[in-house]
Amino acid sequence: MLAAALFDLDGTLVDTEPRSQAAWRRLFRAHGVGLDESLLASFAGRPGKTVLVENLRLFPDGSTVDGLFAEAMSYATDVAEPMPGAVELVRALHEIDCPIGVVTSGTRDYAHAELNALGVRALFDTVITAEDVSRGKPDPEGYLLGCARLGVEPARTVVFEDAPAGITAAKAAGTFCVAIGADGSAADLVVADLTEVRVPFSLEFDGIL
Repeated sequence: MLAAALFDLDGTLVDTEPRSQAAWRRLFRAHGVGLDESLLASFAGRPGKTVLVENLRLFPDGSTVDGLFAEAMSYATDVAEPMPGAVELVRALHEIDCPIGVVTSGTRDYAHAELNALGVRALFDTVITAEDVSRGKPDPEGYLLGCARLGVEPARTVVFEDAPAGITAAKAAGTFCVAIGADGSAADLVVADLTEVRVPFSLEFDGIL
């Protein structure tokens, strides 16, 4: 039986992708940097600072990763909406005393603010953020740390993810991965959204859906 659940944040619990893409587009435009779709897609599910390090050469001399990241975050001011079924699933798991956590590539302040906006921060037993790991997704470090903090082996943990980098991280950690509305070729199960997931669930597909 699956005994714990870990959630990605952006695109899984919160519909932040439109807001995030708009912020990155605005950052690149502000510095006169061309932005193609493949570069924009490289931010999905990965720490923003990591992607900026890889592309710092595109920005004017003197630009810093910390400065660019702070500028991008200042553009992401809209309040994001919860993903369909997200709040309901979190509350259902909490009600049956299932250990639950978040593993995100975002910062701690950002993650807590988003979860507070959803009204579910207090329901999570742990929140793993970019400050807690040395290697972000697709590395499994975050999900392994999440399992350790929940006190459950990865093989008994279900991960809900929407991005390829996160799915790769979840599977590398040895968890059971459910992909939401994404290219879930590497996942154990793909659902359109979290309204399709029912509680309690088991490792059998018909126990989740």
